[in-house]
Amino acid sequence: MATLRVNGIDVHVQRMGGPGDVPRPVVVLIHGMLIDSLASYYFSLAPQLAEDGMDVVMYDLRGHGKTSRPPTGYRMEDFVRDLDALLDALAVNRPVHLVGNSFGGAIAYAMAAAHPERVASVIAIEAEPPGRAWAQSMYEGLVGEEGGLVVREVKEWLRENPGERNARPFRAAGRVLDETALAQEIPLSSLLDDDLSAIRCPVFAVFGGASKLAAQTGMLEASLARCRTVVLPGLGHSVLVEATKETYALVRDWLLGQEALALREAR
Repeated sequence: MATLRVNGIDVHVQRMGGPGDVPRPVVVLIHGMLIDSLASYYFSLAPQLAEDGMDVVMYDLRGHGKTSRPPTGYRMEDFVRDLDALLDALAVNRPVHLVGNSFGGAIAYAMAAAHPERVASVIAIEAEPPGRAWAQSMYEGLVGEEGGLVVREVKEWLRENPGERNARPFRAAGRVLDETALAQEIPLSSLLDDDLSAIRCPVFAVFGGASKLAAQTGMLEASLARCRTVVLPGLGHSVLVEATKETYALVRDWLLGQEALALREAR
């Protein structure tokens, strides 16, 4: 466990199966927004990926977990700058695989577009590229006419469950919303063009069949030259939690396949 000074804030980072004598594929795990932190990966994908030979990097996004919580600086481009600077701070000088869950997947897409030389592939779990549809969804969830659906759900849950032991993620989300401009700034982020032409790396998108985001499959496959999508029947937005083993197998197989392809192309 470490804290690194990155892009003007202190970023909490954990690394598993780090660099050794033999170069390992670097996999950066990016968590979701508000009720999430790197812990969601620590207790799901990260240990097994490291055991299977990956150099795994997890970090808390700005405002989340043990990372600094500045009052402003929550547009998508701020999250991308954080990740870019984090890779520099960790002396990662080879393209990395980005695994993003929910909002973390949007960051992965944006990073691939802004810094294509740093990204080997994107694995987006229940995530949407940060385009116009994403911005509208973020506005409705975080701002809206009555404070935003997501904001209302978090605050209502806190009011109804003040003594619950498992309330910690919701209390943390409440602090982020109360102490920062995240809700107001995220919908104002710089956006990707609808044709997604800035994303040139391979993309693997995983969705739950009961999630509204699964409707993206056709658009992604049509817009991205190297894209694979998988829809897991009967699952909702919490694919990582609801089907951890299945998600791990999909992620592992994709990563191993991409690394094998890279080796063949290098010969």
